[in-house]
Amino acid sequence: MADANPFVDPLRFARRVPPCAVVIFGANGDLTMRKLMPALYRIHYEGRMPASFAVIGTSRTAMTDEAFRAKMRASVEKFLEDSPFERDVWESFEPNLFYEAGDVADAGFYARLAARLAVAEGSSGTAGNVLFYLSTQPSHYATVVRGIGEARLAEGAGWRRLVVEKPFGHDLDSARKLDDAIHEVFPEASVYRIDHYLGKETVQNILAFRFGNGIFEPLWNRRYVNYVQITAAESIGVEGRGSYYQETGALRDMIQNHLLQVMATVGMEPSNIFEAGAVRDERAKFLRSVRPIKTSDVDKYAVAGQYGPSRAGGVETPGFREEPGVDAETQTDTYAAVTFYVDNWRWAGVPFYVRTGKRLPKRVTDIAIQFNSAPHSLFAVGGEDGRASARPNLLIMRIQPEEGISLRFMSKYPGSGMKLRPVSMDFSYGSSFGTRTPTAYETLLVDALSGDATLYTRQDMVEASWRAVGPILDVWSGRRFDFPNYSAGTWGPAESDDMLARNGHFWRIP
Repeated sequence: MADANPFVDPLRFARRVPPCAVVIFGANGDLTMRKLMPALYRIHYEGRMPASFAVIGTSRTAMTDEAFRAKMRASVEKFLEDSPFERDVWESFEPNLFYEAGDVADAGFYARLAARLAVAEGSSGTAGNVLFYLSTQPSHYATVVRGIGEARLAEGAGWRRLVVEKPFGHDLDSARKLDDAIHEVFPEASVYRIDHYLGKETVQNILAFRFGNGIFEPLWNRRYVNYVQITAAESIGVEGRGSYYQETGALRDMIQNHLLQVMATVGMEPSNIFEAGAVRDERAKFLRSVRPIKTSDVDKYAVAGQYGPSRAGGVETPGFREEPGVDAETQTDTYAAVTFYVDNWRWAGVPFYVRTGKRLPKRVTDIAIQFNSAPHSLFAVGGEDGRASARPNLLIMRIQPEEGISLRFMSKYPGSGMKLRPVSMDFSYGSSFGTRTPTAYETLLVDALSGDATLYTRQDMVEASWRAVGPILDVWSGRRFDFPNYSAGTWGPAESDDMLARNGHFWRIP
């Protein structure tokens, strides 16, 4: 009998959640309404929530249980993705929703929350299991955790876990201080730092693709890979979040967390088993191997951009500085591109190009892995003299909006002679499986409630990511850029193209 593949867990998405209570701090906010509540509803819809559960929303806004339920119903109806809203399912879900208003700095609020949890444990049979979800402003994280600790809510008969939304600090020092505050109340094993990119199907499928197929892993190294590109492009601007984004920027908002985690998943070594500790050990090991950029080399390996106004098709698009709540002279980066090198045996000398930006031509997130060219071109590949070089093999993993994988290779063009042209083999989740793909938050909530931290970020990974971008942030914070340097609707500043051109490479157009 063949050995079982350790990277296949057929029960992963069939597992049921144990009896529990979920406490959402900041339940009146955008994340809860757009992502968390639709995900919890969908988990219940699929029969994976237990018969005994409670969801307790909290915020400063005064609201009754009934008003909270009505507001959450409206948000689920509006934001539910790729599945119908069914009234009967909602009516079985709704009685488990409760609300407690209060200020997170008020000790009395936590006493009332404790009473709510005690009632839920008695009436809903939650067995003392509680998942605390921090969906507040990051500046409140330490205050909430301290309040939980002082009210002894992190103690009880069942398990107590904490989910923390990004950002995990705004630099290495603040990330460590936040971690210290969390660990005063919760042990590391009970802390789940959520990065929704790791919950996306295609990001998870990187592991299956690499370690479940014998054909690809032998090629996944410096001998065969020429370079890797990771793109996370957004066509929209800041969408009313200008004041928040102005304090963050593209490098902090996307590259430090999401894209470095994706990069680690692409480049990590195989773990010996598919278990949370083993997988996260390998991702952390990769991130610790990312070469820190010297301050003197930041201009060579990193590019900042900010979009300016544009006019296309008779439509005026404002620049970032014209967005509501944004300073007219802000130096915030809305585009960031970085060349990373990884100092380990597998990837030595292979550049990882990572870019992200607002107001680019389209919304797309993908990973492009370009392999080395054939050492000698035997065949004609078009061109008048028939001497054009064959295009290198290219593997593209599409994360959004259409999840799938594409492999480009050379094939003979029909007819006499031996002329080649590039063709692609495509795999699409939608057409191949014909089933709905779980949202990232559905996957990650089930994992947290089940105690599976595989797709969550660990503190050593957070610190390694901050070390990777720290020198860039230091240099950029002390520089005055000539912004804006790219027009809305274009692929970013020319300096980004120049960065790749120095290596003889260029950005592919997704």
